[in-house]
Amino acid sequence: MDVPGRIDHTVLGPATTGDEVLGVVDEAVEHGMNACVPPCYVDLVADYAPETTLATVIGFPQGQHATETKVSEAERAWTDGADELDLVANVGRLKSGEEDTYEDEIGEVVAATPMPVKVILETSLLSDEETRRAAELAVAADADMLKTATGFAEGGATVADVELLSEYLPVKASGGIGSWEAAKAMFDAGAERIGASSGVAIVEEWAAAGQPSTGAGSDGA
Repeated sequence: MDVPGRIDHTVLGPATTGDEVLGVVDEAVEHGMNACVPPCYVDLVADYAPETTLATVIGFPQGQHATETKVSEAERAWTDGADELDLVANVGRLKSGEEDTYEDEIGEVVAATPMPVKVILETSLLSDEETRRAAELAVAADADMLKTATGFAEGGATVADVELLSEYLPVKASGGIGSWEAAKAMFDAGAERIGASSGVAIVEEWAAAGQPSTGAGSDGA
């Protein structure tokens, strides 16, 4: 799979409009990327670009929704036509030692639909030890992928975090990745996927550099 097909071109700002979402989806279609959009626009995109892999977010951006709310969000996203879920884990539960609650919530969302679930850990808020424990709990909950950040907390993806997380599950690097150079560093660290609002710039810079299609663990996205 080539680089564009492993980029989630993303628009998740609080003032995002339907027209802006469709513009991002047009870019995703033109450049062969996936799209990640707010939950309220999933049905719009599913009808507009049914062939585009469509992700949406659950419990976004702080992860502090009630578990039942997250499950309901997941079920609605499935009904509306999403293909993948990016679930914000509850960092506070993890930090307070409520590991069973943290894991159980992830597991309930995973079980709610057939869609792959990427668990957003918000690694910039965690120590390495906490990051490892969060990854272990996500694995135990049958998550499909680990994602570094929402982009709405301090900090974003780092090479060190991607290297650590890739020991556990495939990784989606997200947060502050605005260029091919930055994306390539994440791919080289082991990222399987990139989440970025700068997907077009990344793909165009990649193409201009004459980069070949690539697999995970080298230059793949």
